[in-house]
Amino acid sequence: MKKIGLLAAAFLLSACGIGQHTQTIHAVPQDNIVDLHSGQKLTPQQLLAKLRDRPRVIVGEKHDNLQHHQIEQWLVESLPRQRTQGSVLMEMITLWYLCKITLGMITPSQQDKVNAVKDQLKQGKTLTGQQITEQTAWQKGWTWELYSGVTTAALAGSYPLLSANLDRSEIKKFYEHPLAVTGALSTQPSVREAIAKTIEESHGGKLEPKQAKAMLAIQQQRDRRMAESLLAAPTPALLIVGGYHANRALGVPLHVEDIAPMTELTVVMLAEEGVKVDKSNADFVWYTRKAKP
Repeated sequence: MKKIGLLAAAFLLSACGIGQHTQTIHAVPQDNIVDLHSGQKLTPQQLLAKLRDRPRVIVGEKHDNLQHHQIEQWLVESLPRQRTQGSVLMEMITLWYLCKITLGMITPSQQDKVNAVKDQLKQGKTLTGQQITEQTAWQKGWTWELYSGVTTAALAGSYPLLSANLDRSEIKKFYEHPLAVTGALSTQPSVREAIAKTIEESHGGKLEPKQAKAMLAIQQQRDRRMAESLLAAPTPALLIVGGYHANRALGVPLHVEDIAPMTELTVVMLAEEGVKVDKSNADFVWYTRKAKP
């Protein structure tokens, strides 16, 4: 596989697009939410009640499943009605974004652009989806038709919407010069082997050893950045990421524990029917239908 293809895969492991849809929870199955510690089935309102007092919640999605984004939008809109929301963080927003200019320099922060859009909405200005994507420098790899509902809801909130990912220049740097993370839990051989296997399978087993090493480093550095961002964010904080990042056995939770042991953390996994999720992966699971091709 060519280097450019591998770098693109490192930016987005599984994001893909479908047509435009209205974001509403009414189209989502609501009878398959499970507390993985007790085995109890929950209603959406019971899940909200359990999340109400949790200081840090991670929601893991399958990037191309519309129903997962509908649930995320519902959580973003519903949790602040239960208590004050401290912040929302998204994997889809980076601290910086790259722009092709003469000197090849990094432009001002995407976070600043997100903040500016929030200020406009706070002042009562109406913005179209196209205006939001342009003014926030929304990355095309994250299909706006999928993320418009949850992102617009978070932009409209009174709390900050924050970056939780590496920027493209950092990903490029780690690809060219892989740097392993430190920490007792995130560096366990079983963890690294499981992540490496997932990366290898996602590329059809065609990665060269050097490429596999680089992509493993990138994945774990992304997890580390997400953990650092979550710990630094105002609480109660809600972090929206891909399912692999959210996984207690592989992703961000291990890095949080390495950085700040005993931090209270709750994981809600959004999973498609047929996918096995247990308490080693998450605290709650909400099963949905499979994404349409």
